[in-house]
Amino acid sequence: MATTLRVGTNDGEMAIYDAEPEGPARAAVVVIQEAFGVNEHIEDVTRRFATAGYRAVSPHLFHRTGDPVLDYGNFEKVRPQMEALTQTGLLSDLEATFGHLATAGFGPSRVGVVGFCMGGTVSFLAAARHGLGAAVTFYGGGIAQGRFGMPSLVEMAPSLKTPWLGLYGDLDPSIPVEQVESLREAAARAPVPTEIVRYPEAGHGFHCDARNSYHQASATDAWQRTLDWFEQHLSAR
Repeated sequence: MATTLRVGTNDGEMAIYDAEPEGPARAAVVVIQEAFGVNEHIEDVTRRFATAGYRAVSPHLFHRTGDPVLDYGNFEKVRPQMEALTQTGLLSDLEATFGHLATAGFGPSRVGVVGFCMGGTVSFLAAARHGLGAAVTFYGGGIAQGRFGMPSLVEMAPSLKTPWLGLYGDLDPSIPVEQVESLREAAARAPVPTEIVRYPEAGHGFHCDARNSYHQASATDAWQRTLDWFEQHLSAR
């Protein structure tokens, strides 16, 4: 069962897409959107986690700017949405989302977070600021230079509080392999387990089966690694 509900943030109400599994949830997963909003694809990914046994939610991070759903490739409309995001606002949205899950019985050790593209950067922020059960980043940028008023991922990596898995494509022109390797080195200094997996034949957005950048073999492997990471690190109670 999936519904859209609203929770309070420091800047008004935010919609959350909430998908429940058929039986008791093993844990909870927060799915952080791409730069195109909480669209049909992100809702589908959220339901996939519910099918895997998780209470899965996706917060609408563009709620301050009208909460649009944008077409893939329409970067003229994407840019102002992303430019309006701030670290303060994102942290408020994460707190509201975690609070919603807490009222449903999921404490921090039972919450995982996964983000795609822009959301991959936000999931890293969550992992650096909160002691959660597990976190996964799909091709999140801002490795060498921070976004949304955040420090760069390399700067934050040694202070990660949550076990973190990073998934990157070698053919991604926006995230050079050299940056990915610098992030691997920085994350290795964190006091929690970290891992980075690179896909030689994949580019940016390789997991999204609604985009031309979709690379099935890499996406299939990355999805299984994500499920395995959550299975390994998320507390069952």
